[in-house]
Amino acid sequence: MGIGAVSEVRRAVFLDRDGVLNRPVIREGKPYPPAGLHHLEIFPDAPAALAALREAGFRLYVVTNQPDVARGVQTRDEVEQIHRALSDALPLDGFYVCYHDDGDACECRKPKPGLLLAAAEEHGISLRESYMIGDRWRDVEAGQRAGCRTVWLDFGYAERGPAAPADFTVRSITEAAAWILGEDHNRTGCE
Repeated sequence: MGIGAVSEVRRAVFLDRDGVLNRPVIREGKPYPPAGLHHLEIFPDAPAALAALREAGFRLYVVTNQPDVARGVQTRDEVEQIHRALSDALPLDGFYVCYHDDGDACECRKPKPGLLLAAAEEHGISLRESYMIGDRWRDVEAGQRAGCRTVWLDFGYAERGPAAPADFTVRSITEAAAWILGEDHNRTGCE
């Protein structure tokens, strides 16, 4: 890079999968992933919300825990089929997946920030300039630990919320994208 050259800051929006991009299966007030491709239902507003974020210059990465693979409930191939369908329908740049369960004590299972750190390292992403959108406490805490600003989609699940509040709380991916775009506009001083 020559003298006076300015490098572009790469920014991303990290997205949880189930409950953010697609409808989760709710049992006893708790969210679960779709059992397979036949149960995948992408939220109708997700394509436009993600397109707006992409147009604003954000890279879009899915960061998702899929412990049903470790539990023997779902195969890795079934998870990857869902990811291919999401890739076909949405402007995503990649997927970072933890296939472990809590007992595995890995570094990638949210609320640990390993998936976000791996994506940032691999793609030169500034975590300080990035956002994490999730519908569960693990997502928000992973984003906070990685140094991102966080958006919580609060659907009132029968489980605890984040230990520390997210930067913003919403009820849809559309609201999340609008807040991020407003934040970005305010931070960059664009007219």
